[in-house]
Amino acid sequence: MTHSTETTLNTLPLRLDTRNPGMPLDLDWVTSVQANTSAIERRCKSLPGRRSVKKDHQAAWLLKALTCIDLTTLSGDDTAGRVNRLCAKAKRPIRNDIAAALDAQDLTVGAVCVYHEMIAPAKAALEGTGIPIAVVSTGFPAGLTPFELRVQEIRESVAAGATEIDIVISRRQVLTGDWQALYDEMRAYREACGDAHIKTILATGELGSLRNVARASLVCMMAGADFIKTSTGKESVNATLPVSLVMIRAIRDYFDTTGYRVGYKPAGGISKAKDSLVYLSLMKEELGDRWLQPDLFRFGASSLLNDIERQLEHHVTGAYSAGYRHAMG
Repeated sequence: MTHSTETTLNTLPLRLDTRNPGMPLDLDWVTSVQANTSAIERRCKSLPGRRSVKKDHQAAWLLKALTCIDLTTLSGDDTAGRVNRLCAKAKRPIRNDIAAALDAQDLTVGAVCVYHEMIAPAKAALEGTGIPIAVVSTGFPAGLTPFELRVQEIRESVAAGATEIDIVISRRQVLTGDWQALYDEMRAYREACGDAHIKTILATGELGSLRNVARASLVCMMAGADFIKTSTGKESVNATLPVSLVMIRAIRDYFDTTGYRVGYKPAGGISKAKDSLVYLSLMKEELGDRWLQPDLFRFGASSLLNDIERQLEHHVTGAYSAGYRHAMG
């Protein structure tokens, strides 16, 4: 999936951590992108057995995973009380005794993710912590509300205090190959976000093929995405390793060509601590250590925190505890 270009990183200006501004849509690049499904699946099948970390090293990696979690509540019965409890967990994600034993008292999760109506309680609960507030937008999860309403929804959430906006794309534009329409939609969303970072949800389980995932990833980055994200968590198929590899390599190709870093967020279906280690090792192998920081990598998986805390307690005490002892709030 490598883009052939005469421009290399050796001739690109140093970008440091400048936000991705996007670029003009390059349809030749987009339509040249392919995905070798059998090779991708073969590489991913080998991942869980190739990297194994134990004891102190495993605990350190799990603490790293913890800092990359978008702690999320997206339910119809959300209340201010539930959001307050979630934010308390975001600020102190593991029990005091476990944190003290691991010298991890200052760790927090990567962000708290809510619906627009829950911004106010989240903002009040997180004041002074520096923890970002991510808000789902643009007719989440289907993205089928009128376009003007989707853009206005972003503006309203930013004005209310959201620092990150998780938008959903129109899947039909990918399925019909209307890359210009997808690009134009994304540019409008990016403009509406202003200083808030935009995390683009591709809903990969509904895009039909890995090639479509690769091309959609590239178009969204060209349009200025700060993150590309697999899923809403509401689809029948959410984050998978093959989809992740395709999206990560698209990020790498974009960086190699432009010098701008784009983040990655697998979401949905990642609930076990051991799975988080596989995703972290994939990021390290494909993109390097810089992409292991929460400004460039997030897990969209709140239940993951429960199992990480449980595994860390086992590391500290030598005994497993019941899952209910590690509630979200």
